[in-house]
Amino acid sequence: MGNAFQCSIKRIRFDENYEPASNTRQTTNFANLARGESRQQNLRRTLAMINNRFNSLATVDNPKGDRYSLEIDIISAEIDIEGNGQTFPFIETLKSTILDHKTHQRIEGMIGNSFSSYVRDYDFSVVLPALGCKFNEIPEDFGDLHGKLYLHLVNSDVFKTEFRQNPVICLSVSTTKTYYQTANVHPVLGVEYTNDDYSRTDAYFAKMGLSVRYFKPQGANAPLAFYCAGDLLRDYMDFELISAIATMESFQKIYRPEIYNTNSPAGVEYQPSLSYGDYSLTRIEYDRVERGQLAVKQGKWTEEHFIKPYKNILYEWAANFKVETAQQDAAA
Repeated sequence: MGNAFQCSIKRIRFDENYEPASNTRQTTNFANLARGESRQQNLRRTLAMINNRFNSLATVDNPKGDRYSLEIDIISAEIDIEGNGQTFPFIETLKSTILDHKTHQRIEGMIGNSFSSYVRDYDFSVVLPALGCKFNEIPEDFGDLHGKLYLHLVNSDVFKTEFRQNPVICLSVSTTKTYYQTANVHPVLGVEYTNDDYSRTDAYFAKMGLSVRYFKPQGANAPLAFYCAGDLLRDYMDFELISAIATMESFQKIYRPEIYNTNSPAGVEYQPSLSYGDYSLTRIEYDRVERGQLAVKQGKWTEEHFIKPYKNILYEWAANFKVETAQQDAAA
């Protein structure tokens, strides 16, 4: 049991030749785009959107808007519960590297961006329905195990050796909340919005040690939700923030066009809605219905292959887990 709960990290390049690994969650935006007859065209157009958005925000000494491009890796974290070599793919995020075509430099981009988790599928698609939870009702221990697994990963030697920063997760704003524009304007992130109603997703990410702020970057139609463990405005360089905006706003335009690809931007008071009709579709094929169906399917798969087989071990470990212990173990 010496290597029990050992984490490992794999990288897969997200480019026009990307093909999802067999253990990749099929609900991830990058996996969904990489299937079917239009897969390569989808990927090529998605990457072009990301690069164009990055250049639209990184305008200094960039007169033609083509100085930079992003290289994106899918980071898949696996965990070996019993220390017997059997691993479970429990978290996927994205890591970007910025290529400066003028100086030929490679610059660190953001780690995090998208967030994909089998256990999260299990919690939202299996646990909540089984408990008969009403809208936004939060069971007392909901997300405890998932949050501790995430904290275990980001405090591990394996993660700290690979990445110098903690992840910033960037998600769509909630269609059940109203957002209010503030007077706070960040030079990169743009106009800050706030809401006064903590959502179930916010509470879930809080178990991971992450708090949320909402910003609408220049040229964007709606605010993005940025989940971060530290100080979002001070801990990250401008290019890291721009890389997160470029990557995740592009994905959101593809699968949330009613919010992020509308023909009019969010106002001072903003209520996102998937029934909003005045929006444009991208030229990228995306199956949103299948994505919802797969979340349930993969949640049940997680229950069968991870939660049930390791239930006693997982909950005993979680009961004794402390962030301070994880940090001490990583520093040892």
